[in-house]
Amino acid sequence: MLLTLQNLYHTLPAHHRLLGVDPGKKRIGLALSDLSLMLASPYKTIKRGKISQIAQDIQALQSQEALGGMVIGFPLNMDGTIGPAAQAVKDWAAVLAQTVHLPFCLWDERLSSAAVNRMLIEDVDVSRQRREELVDKLAATYILQSALDSLVRT
Repeated sequence: MLLTLQNLYHTLPAHHRLLGVDPGKKRIGLALSDLSLMLASPYKTIKRGKISQIAQDIQALQSQEALGGMVIGFPLNMDGTIGPAAQAVKDWAAVLAQTVHLPFCLWDERLSSAAVNRMLIEDVDVSRQRREELVDKLAATYILQSALDSLVRT
């Protein structure tokens, strides 16, 4: 079920986490919030493939980590409009959420991968090969953390 971030927050069961998802073309980055919904941490990257396999991975995580919802990166165009990539993610996210039975919200992810790559190059000086391994789960973390930071906690 597609919700706004605030509605997702208010429907989240007590002591449950949010899953950050960066749906890339080759890999899907995952990040987890802490139980207080204050901090996002990188979790892992899974290979992009059949939605049934991705759903199995998330369902396993759901039972291990008490997931209550997902924040899925939404690749809007730079002018804020929904282009073909954003529409594809929206459709994919709806099928995924229905399969894993988790509510979700879409979160603007413009420039998240670029910001993570820049940080890895400038601040950490990570090799290109290592960046490829890290960028998706760090982008998921970036997306989830920005959503958590924007929450109005009432």
